[in-house]
Amino acid sequence: MIQLVGKDLIRLGGGEIIMKIVNISEAKTNLSKLVALVRRGEKVVIAKNNLPLVDLVIHKPEGKRKLGLLAGKFTVPDNIMEENSEINSMFYGSDT
Repeated sequence: MIQLVGKDLIRLGGGEIIMKIVNISEAKTNLSKLVALVRRGEKVVIAKNNLPLVDLVIHKPEGKRKLGLLAGKFTVPDNIMEENSEINSMFYGSDT
């Protein structure tokens, strides 16, 4: 059986509290305390107008980025650093 304990705690029939629901304004005020609750394993739900909106959860890294995804897919031209007179005239005007 699920039971509402106070205005913001939900308890299972066995007595364990499974969730804490807080409104956004309370979450702003008590963010550090809510983060500590989540770190201890408790579930925290942030609500707006008493409707559940988001879960506050521990961050789980997605893994390391894989570098070199485009290796061998393209080549850099030898003249990449050479100036182009047509582009220079667009920026600086014509020398004529």
